[in-house]
Amino acid sequence: MVHASISELTTFRWELADELDHLARHGFEAISLWRTKVSDIGVAAAKALLQQAGVRASSLQWAGGFTGGEGRSFCESVDDALEAIDAAAELEADVLVVHSGCRGGHTRSHAHRLLADALDVVAPEAFARGVTLALKPMHPGAAAGGSFLTSPVAAAEWVERFDHPAVRLALDLWQFGHDRSLVAQFGRLTPLTAIVQVADGRGAPSTDAERLPPGQGTYPLSALVAGLLEHGYAGAFEFSAVGEAVESLGYDEVLRQASLTATAWNRLVRVPA
Repeated sequence: MVHASISELTTFRWELADELDHLARHGFEAISLWRTKVSDIGVAAAKALLQQAGVRASSLQWAGGFTGGEGRSFCESVDDALEAIDAAAELEADVLVVHSGCRGGHTRSHAHRLLADALDVVAPEAFARGVTLALKPMHPGAAAGGSFLTSPVAAAEWVERFDHPAVRLALDLWQFGHDRSLVAQFGRLTPLTAIVQVADGRGAPSTDAERLPPGQGTYPLSALVAGLLEHGYAGAFEFSAVGEAVESLGYDEVLRQASLTATAWNRLVRVPA
């Protein structure tokens, strides 16, 4: 089965109660929560709304920035990540998306060391709370201050070296769906991937490019999803389109199209003979 979820960033202007109501109408059983919206009403209230709606949290976005690119100190970023783990556990979100932070003025080796030092503290706490940390690589054109890990392979290598059961990958198809070699990497990437984020695009991503709804760009999303499924991926596919196209279509129409897309992708699943 394709386990479809909707990111709160897609329905940017809706509050959580509205989102959950509309998700239920369109047949979605999961939502990717954004910490900013959760903080607006509090973790306890968000949990109550999820339980009332019968919708689960596929992930919580995001923690990290351990290299200082977000304007916080290393210790502040670690403390924030520990707080995010507590929130994810309370919300029963299995996955917390993690951004490493940009390289900034650090040497590459020092940036790697800062990330490792942070996860040395954070990963055991996540494991104890049943939360997987999904480290998210970002394309160089769109990374800005988000990540010095700028390819899925680089992120996979980092996760393999760190070698902790609570640390896996978040694979964003908008970041790398333009790369025709991505499917060839699935044999290595899929066992490490905890969450897949989905949006369409045209050409290589950049900081001003839109995250388009599936079918409105040129990325071979169906082939990418089929490849992940064939390699055994069983986690959530989080629809995370953001931008003018989403606002123009309207959130309800975006949800309707996402539901149809998820249904079509379910047909990609091969049934054993």
